[in-house]
Amino acid sequence: MRLTRAALAVAAGALAPALLLSTPSSAAQPAPSPAATTTAPDAGPADDSPYDSMTEEELRVEIARILADPEIGKAVFREAQEAMDGTIDDMRYFLKTGRAIAQEEDDRVAVARILADPNIGKAVYREAQKALDGTAEDVRYFLETGWAIAREEDDRVAVARILADPNIGKAVYREAQKALDGTAEDVRYFLETGLRLAQAEDDRVAIARILADPGISDALRAAAEEAIDGTPEELRHFLEVGQYEADGRTPPTSG
Repeated sequence: MRLTRAALAVAAGALAPALLLSTPSSAAQPAPSPAATTTAPDAGPADDSPYDSMTEEELRVEIARILADPEIGKAVFREAQEAMDGTIDDMRYFLKTGRAIAQEEDDRVAVARILADPNIGKAVYREAQKALDGTAEDVRYFLETGWAIAREEDDRVAVARILADPNIGKAVYREAQKALDGTAEDVRYFLETGLRLAQAEDDRVAIARILADPGISDALRAAAEEAIDGTPEELRHFLEVGQYEADGRTPPTSG
């Protein structure tokens, strides 16, 4: 039941809109981890399976437990339902073999969703592609462990790029350095929250410098006094656009 490349591409395309609604941005998002997908049971030798000695009622209870998992994947749900509607042999086959096959299908779709993210980082893309080219165990390892490791690599690269900006402010520089010296969680927090707050700190300092200039116009002073008490977004807008509009000037073009 392994998905073909073509099937995965179709799945990724269909799921991309959902991804755009559910994850953070750039370097980021991540969004909840796919590792939460139900882990398939370890398949032991068929002769040692406890399911061979179970009654039909006991088998139904086992499958009902799987169906009750809120994190169940579509393929596992589908196969579990089919087993419940079938014979006792169908239920045994699902528990001994079919569940693991369906779990791999769900896992590969989860990796396809990650690859469909337009903001995916290079390390995550690299490791996700490796997983899809590997075994069921490779895919499961990526979702449970490798994805987080690769995302940290991408996040640290993103922070390094911020530090390389020659126009970086003191607060952003300070917080970015702290993040790089910290854990994966520290780096992610900086990219999702800390950068915005540090940029606001630098922007307030920049507006305060404008207000300290005795030669500015009354219109610019009024706009700066209003902006300095605003949100991080209002501070940034004033520095990029508002200060020029207040004096009737054209904002400089980037690049």
